[in-house]
Amino acid sequence: MIIKIIIVLLLGFVLFNLFRALFLMVSGKAGDKSMSYFLGRRVLFSAIVLAFILVAAKLGLIHFNPNPHHVKERTQTQTNIATPHQQNASTKLLLGTRNVVCC
Repeated sequence: MIIKIIIVLLLGFVLFNLFRALFLMVSGKAGDKSMSYFLGRRVLFSAIVLAFILVAAKLGLIHFNPNPHHVKERTQTQTNIATPHQQNASTKLLLGTRNVVCC
């Protein structure tokens, strides 16, 4: 659980840096740090998140979802468990009593 919290916090920090760069781009203010500084931090932390996920998966701390193509195909066989019974006149629909829906 702690691994997932760390990943979410790192991704939140990536988004924070992305929006800081957006704010600097839109406002046009030349501050202490340029827009490329925050975009560079975003790329750096994205790489750290990716490396962290791969290392955690390799160590067995997190597990990926299984690939659906590696699951064995299952064949479904239908068994007829109904016993045949004789129909009487009340179970068959008569031609005159069928419902017809028209335009």
